[in-house]
Amino acid sequence: MGHFEVARSTTIAAPPERVHRLIDDFHAWRAWSPWEDVDPNLRRDYSGAQSGVGATYAWEGNRKAGKGSMEIVSSTPERIGVRLSFEKPWKATNDVAFELTPSSGGTATDVTWRMTGATKGLAALFSKVVSMDRMVGKDFENGLARLKSAAESG
Repeated sequence: MGHFEVARSTTIAAPPERVHRLIDDFHAWRAWSPWEDVDPNLRRDYSGAQSGVGATYAWEGNRKAGKGSMEIVSSTPERIGVRLSFEKPWKATNDVAFELTPSSGGTATDVTWRMTGATKGLAALFSKVVSMDRMVGKDFENGLARLKSAAESG
């Protein structure tokens, strides 16, 4: 079993409140999530709270999209915590955090997207060949670029 951390950061020319709204509501992820284009027929299920703590999002799609769910487990103006659970292509539960820091006098936001977890079984074997950072780091970069575009366009 190996522990991992993947993190990427960017600065968005939008106030933290606007960026926070795009992350704190799973419905808004369709505007910026890097995985939205993986399966045009992706099945989505939203439950729990509309946004913030208790909001839940489950998906099921093709082989690339897999199957899993996310739940917002903490939400403050500075940090949104998400529990990410995969069922396919392999079982895993990871902790995801979005850290938001005001910059430029509050007119911009420094955002760090971080995922931590442990690899077990088939995932641990696979991660010996391809690191988790290499596997999802580009997706985080793409997602942050899309989040930046969505937030900056208002």
